[in-house]
Amino acid sequence: MGTRFQELPSLTQDLKVTLQCSSTVFPLEETESRSLFLSNIDQVLNFNVETIHFFPANPDFPPEVVAEKIKAAFQKALIPYDFLAGRLRLDPHKGRLVIDCNAAGAGFKVARSEVSLADIGDLVYPNPAFEQLIMGSSDNLEPHNQPLCFLQVTSFKCGGLALGISTNHVTFDGISFKHFLENLASLAADKALAITPCNNRQLLTARSPPRVMFPHPELVKFEIPPQGEESYATTLFEAIAEDLEFKVFRLRPDDISGLKEKAKLGGSNNNGTSTRISISSFNVVTAHVWRCRALAGDIGGDQEKKTSTLLYAVDIRSRLSPPLPPSYAGNGVVVTYARATVGELKGASFPSIVEMVSEGAARMTDEYIRSIIDCGEVSKRFPHGDLLISSWWKLGFSRVEYPWGRPKYSCPVVRHRKNIIVFFPDIEETDSGDGVNILVALPFKEMEKFQALFNNFLA
Repeated sequence: MGTRFQELPSLTQDLKVTLQCSSTVFPLEETESRSLFLSNIDQVLNFNVETIHFFPANPDFPPEVVAEKIKAAFQKALIPYDFLAGRLRLDPHKGRLVIDCNAAGAGFKVARSEVSLADIGDLVYPNPAFEQLIMGSSDNLEPHNQPLCFLQVTSFKCGGLALGISTNHVTFDGISFKHFLENLASLAADKALAITPCNNRQLLTARSPPRVMFPHPELVKFEIPPQGEESYATTLFEAIAEDLEFKVFRLRPDDISGLKEKAKLGGSNNNGTSTRISISSFNVVTAHVWRCRALAGDIGGDQEKKTSTLLYAVDIRSRLSPPLPPSYAGNGVVVTYARATVGELKGASFPSIVEMVSEGAARMTDEYIRSIIDCGEVSKRFPHGDLLISSWWKLGFSRVEYPWGRPKYSCPVVRHRKNIIVFFPDIEETDSGDGVNILVALPFKEMEKFQALFNNFLA
């Protein structure tokens, strides 16, 4: 099949962005002052998520008009999404993060780039210069008083533009953020909300008393420092100072179909009995990547006894009883896991590895999810493993229809981390989102081995 990774393309390192104006946007109407409860799932997601949405030039909607429409739509959106205009606070009595819905406002910036979209190069390839398209902080505000949401409209020399959005992860998961984008687009077209958000985070309150019914090896204890300490922001993995090479591996629809065919050969669970495998695109690609990543660090000997714990997110909205409203506007996802030793992954058939991955999602029953939430009530817990799959593959941000058209491409701004592998949709994304791009960052020798394994296992 040949290699599936893309050599580092020529990337514009400086987009020559000049900030034209910066303002605070407030809800168009008065909103209720209240304290928004954050679930135990929200509690551990106190970090910013940044996305860029690129649009080609549209003569009927020059960038200055788009900026005005987005700002007006944003003001309207801050009524149903009042928490976006609030501030994150730590309740010292309960030791919990809450959002003070105080209408303090969100950030809005307009900027101009001296380059054209075509000059940037491959939009799919993670470019550090994209950080210039979302300057998510206000210099005149203290760190504890920063907005939870920033929007930045940047126009390019060609007439195209980028909408950069930074949100604190306590506000949205990927699904609810997609709903926010659909509402922003609808309001920009002077229409009603496309989806009315459900802001009742009490739906994910822990049980009283908490009942932790499972061991939860995917979670590790941690503590939120006292109020006033800047270190209470959390991250999924501690950053390790080391030189990393990064590459984007691309799987075409026929590659994924081939993996599915390999997975159909059968499988069995740990006790040798036959089980039903969920042969989804995500499961087969994740199984393929997990095996390659685990074996890339395998140098023989005791390394084969090392346990590899894979983590990935599962939408819980329909898995609870009663289910969450589909429009739930908080974090309605939890992290599930698959575990095996490096030696087991080396000797396992591909169907068996797909089965291990699919069992992670199958584990997510109402009782298991409630146990995770209750676990966070007993002690603060955070997802813990040696590999996290962060999937943006099927979220469909580039399928949102704005008055000036769909984005040419939508992507997160990512930093290269050894223990996080990111799935992106392809720029030629169809409605089914069949192709996938896989961002991997590893030390040079491990990357060499990962690449060889990636190609060999596809053959």
